[in-house]
Amino acid sequence: MTMTAYLQTMERGDLDSWGTPEDIGSETVEGAPECAGSFDLGSPDDPVFGGLYSVTKGKYRVTYGFHEHATLLDGEVALTNEATGETVVYGPGDSWIIAKGTPVLWDIRSDVARKSYLAVTTDIPA
Repeated sequence: MTMTAYLQTMERGDLDSWGTPEDIGSETVEGAPECAGSFDLGSPDDPVFGGLYSVTKGKYRVTYGFHEHATLLDGEVALTNEATGETVVYGPGDSWIIAKGTPVLWDIRSDVARKSYLAVTTDIPA
């Protein structure tokens, strides 16, 4: 059993390069964002997985293939639910929950944004 802390005061080490948004099933809309991350619990092949994710400035579009709870650790992002048009701007310490199947436009407004996340790939009744 492990316990992983993601504290505002902790050093931000290097994450594994995940490439461009296209490499993780997304579509770049503006700029040239680069993604990186770690799996600290499970992997995307498991029903539950989580870890850290970072992305550099730009915009990309993704339809979520999992349910996600995330907390922004660094930076500023605006997330737009493209199904409803609702946009929320997040800063360090802010959290969100996004349901599987939701189309989201990510607008990374800082040089880099980092989040911790927990994802669930199984379907959950509405």
